[in-house]
Amino acid sequence: MLRLQSLSSPLTTNQSPKLHLKPSFSSLPPSTKRTAFCPKISSKKLSVKCRHAEHFEQQKFSPPNNSFASETPAGAGTFPPRFFVGHSIYKGKAALTVEPRAPEFIPLDSGAFKLSKEGFVLLQFAPAAGVRQYDWNRKQLFSLSVTEIGNLVSLGTRDSCEFFHDPFKGKSEEGKVRKVLKVEPLPDGSGHFFNLSVQNKLLNVDESIYIPITRAELTVLISAFNFILPYLLGWHAFANSIKPEDSGRANIASSRYGGDFEWSRK
Repeated sequence: MLRLQSLSSPLTTNQSPKLHLKPSFSSLPPSTKRTAFCPKISSKKLSVKCRHAEHFEQQKFSPPNNSFASETPAGAGTFPPRFFVGHSIYKGKAALTVEPRAPEFIPLDSGAFKLSKEGFVLLQFAPAAGVRQYDWNRKQLFSLSVTEIGNLVSLGTRDSCEFFHDPFKGKSEEGKVRKVLKVEPLPDGSGHFFNLSVQNKLLNVDESIYIPITRAELTVLISAFNFILPYLLGWHAFANSIKPEDSGRANIASSRYGGDFEWSRK
């Protein structure tokens, strides 16, 4: 720390005011400049500008690369902060992680954006490698579409469903990778089995991973699915783009052309 010490001798008109910076330790180099401080003589005000806040703002509002958190399509103004979310269920034989993936938009010549790909929910199954340990290097992936999510949401206590995926459908590698996800009720009615079977001839993989999901755990998943579905459809971007004057203009148009078009049909 440095202490300010005023000169004991008065200042003359030929002298320029100086500040004495007296160190509180003896290791200060001799070449350190000293100046004196006089409260009666005006001096230039020193200001210190902290650039940490500017750096934080740049980091906070810099365009993200890929995230579900974007409330507006890519390229439509300032990006919001990024958030990565997911929900995991751990059991003795396997672990299941559920993560949402955002929809994709493409820009139009008019400056608007159009939905090009709906969002989905990514399921990651990892087999157990020990007690409370899981081999994520052997994980298998399965993407649930909005329709498949609807099937799970409407699943009853004794209901079951099955989904089949071929990632290379319509391509030369069609049939070489087969994924089947079966959701079946537990014998005692306490929940459902999630069983993912993967046959990958390209990598010589034939694996089946199953995990029991209790009724409470399935309720949590269904609640999350119900919440995220409109976002996977991209409807949140449309809702955020609606302006008050747009609704007023729509009301005028409907009254001009005979009200609701659907109910006006014969």
